[in-house]
Amino acid sequence: MNNPSPKAAVTQHKVLIANRGEIAMRILRACVGLGHEFVCVYTQADAASGHVRLARELGGGQSLFRIRSYQDPSELFAVADASQATAVHPGYGFFAEDYRFARRTENRDRPLIFIGPSWSVIRDLGDKINTKRIARSLSVPTIPGSDRPIFDEMEAVELAQAIFAFQNDQGITEGCVLVKASAGGGGMGIEEVYDLDTFRSVYRRIRNYAKRNLSDEGVLIEQRIFDFNHLEVQVAAERGGKNAVHFGTRNCSVQSLGRQKRIEVAPGFDPASLSYAFDASHVLDSITQHSVNMAKAVGYDNVGTWEWIVTPKGEPFLMEVNTRIQVENGVSGVISRCRCQADTKHGVDIISEQIRLGLGEPLGYTQDDVGFEGVGIEYRIIAEDPTDRFTPCLGRIERFAWRPEPWLQVFTQVPTAVDADIAYDIPMDFDPNLALAIVWGQDLGQARARGEEFLQNLTLAGTDTSGAPLRTNLGFLLSRTQTILHF
Repeated sequence: MNNPSPKAAVTQHKVLIANRGEIAMRILRACVGLGHEFVCVYTQADAASGHVRLARELGGGQSLFRIRSYQDPSELFAVADASQATAVHPGYGFFAEDYRFARRTENRDRPLIFIGPSWSVIRDLGDKINTKRIARSLSVPTIPGSDRPIFDEMEAVELAQAIFAFQNDQGITEGCVLVKASAGGGGMGIEEVYDLDTFRSVYRRIRNYAKRNLSDEGVLIEQRIFDFNHLEVQVAAERGGKNAVHFGTRNCSVQSLGRQKRIEVAPGFDPASLSYAFDASHVLDSITQHSVNMAKAVGYDNVGTWEWIVTPKGEPFLMEVNTRIQVENGVSGVISRCRCQADTKHGVDIISEQIRLGLGEPLGYTQDDVGFEGVGIEYRIIAEDPTDRFTPCLGRIERFAWRPEPWLQVFTQVPTAVDADIAYDIPMDFDPNLALAIVWGQDLGQARARGEEFLQNLTLAGTDTSGAPLRTNLGFLLSRTQTILHF
């Protein structure tokens, strides 16, 4: 997106891109497009990554620094000082939602701008209990359950009774309550309870586990929702947190067994071509309005995502807020149109907006200036075996190519046919994501047809570590394309 305030002087910055792969490449290109310098980092495992080649091409050797780990903040700050960087972009993952890193970035002897929300916002919304408490204070619907740790067994039983009653009212014949250690994480200290008779013993067990292993015997009680669609609202806000807009919704319900997203679609529902058992347009309006209102209320001041689940009855519940750019930002951008842009045909570059806002520029437009056109589909192309519980597959890619189309964007760190068929060893150090492909269509039917065309014509050849053909999720993506946005 072009700077919507061309009369204002824009200070040139040098941005340290504290990430790797395709997101580093997208940030790099956005910096160049906005007139800022950049510096990239890489590890030995990533020496053949596309972000290294692109940085060398657009910035020369002086724009690259080799480091031992992307997760060593001292090493990153040493690069920032050596390169005279003035800002840090964390991308997603690594330090993107680490409020301590963001605080250290701004409070060190040589301060840097953290391109993301303010550290206090990351801290406050990174706590799921606190997020639920804030949401409820603003009448934003959240998953039924506690918004604080429960230490009293009688109170826990009363809450469980209320949740089972709520599920019964929804027509759920086999209700389920989650009992979770409030200080836990990574799936530890959590059990499902299907009847009130066993609730007390499970509550006591989780409380004892939490006290013994986490030094905090607080327990959370929540409804377990099995059948739902996972929707997200893309929000952007300027420094100071006064002005905020949304760039629509996306549906992320096509996931692996581990709830890892595989296909994202924007908008989140398509009532123009599909029938739903609820007013889908009203749900979309409701979650976007709630998300923007909450962003303004907490002083949110960069790009972020409000994550929702929607039940088969069309009841939305806020799950959490992701205080960072997300992998799937591009599928929201491809359907968004902003009147302040010189080019309104190719969507909004949300990463560029994130950088612009992070460096202190005003939003420069209102929600009335933002519109939407068509349907976008994002595919996550991954070396994995969907028939074997989506097990990651390591190996070597020998050829990767696709047919360019005006409706297609592909983001990848893997060498392609135009790179003289350079072989690429999938690094063992990171997840096996190979590429993101974003398809746009005038409507859902056209987007699906184009998505199938892309997947069927994609060339992805290689071998795994045993010499067998490389396994990927292309067949899974193709099989799920015709049913996207169905509920």
